[in-house]
Amino acid sequence: MKNLVSIIYALIAIVGLHAQGNIQLALLKYNGGGDWYANPSSLPNLIAYCNEELNMNIDPEPVTVEVGSPDIFNYPFIHMTGHGNVVFSAQEKDNLSMYLKAGGFLHVDDNYGMDQYIRPQLNQLITGSSLVELPFNHEIYKTYFTFSNGVPKIHEHDDNLPKAYGLFYDGRLVLLYTYESDLGDGWEDSSVHNDPEEIRQLALKMGANMLKYVFSY
Repeated sequence: MKNLVSIIYALIAIVGLHAQGNIQLALLKYNGGGDWYANPSSLPNLIAYCNEELNMNIDPEPVTVEVGSPDIFNYPFIHMTGHGNVVFSAQEKDNLSMYLKAGGFLHVDDNYGMDQYIRPQLNQLITGSSLVELPFNHEIYKTYFTFSNGVPKIHEHDDNLPKAYGLFYDGRLVLLYTYESDLGDGWEDSSVHNDPEEIRQLALKMGANMLKYVFSY
């Protein structure tokens, strides 16, 4: 009963956030030694792009929130990235699971080297649900911009195709895991990676699709 009450209160909080005019996004801080703080210019740049191109009203300054904190329920969209180890405690898994079930959305972007650590953690978040590759006709690929071939390739590492995996709860996509894509690198300031502008635009447009999807469904 206590868990049910917590979910109800969390759901009310997140629904209220969706209804507010000005929304704030968050970066997830986790344990295990991985560099959760990688790509510091990514979220601010994505927010600026969405506010300008999609006329969104997102606070230009994202915040940092810890996995086990009740503060995660203040943010309808949370971004997670890094290169290394990730460890969720039992309490953190419960907290993140409750957040997703209550209406929150988590985007996990493997910045290279994160996959072997994060994938098992994600598959334990929601009982009965594991990561599945999203088909190219999923709505997230066409909410605003069209990506007929799925998530774009921003940086090359192991000569693998970019993949996007989802976790679903009650038929709703609650978590997107982008692998071998490096969207967050593409959102960074152009001077960081010196990517061609057309590559940065692909990353920003896919990020915009994610946010448009989160606030439309």
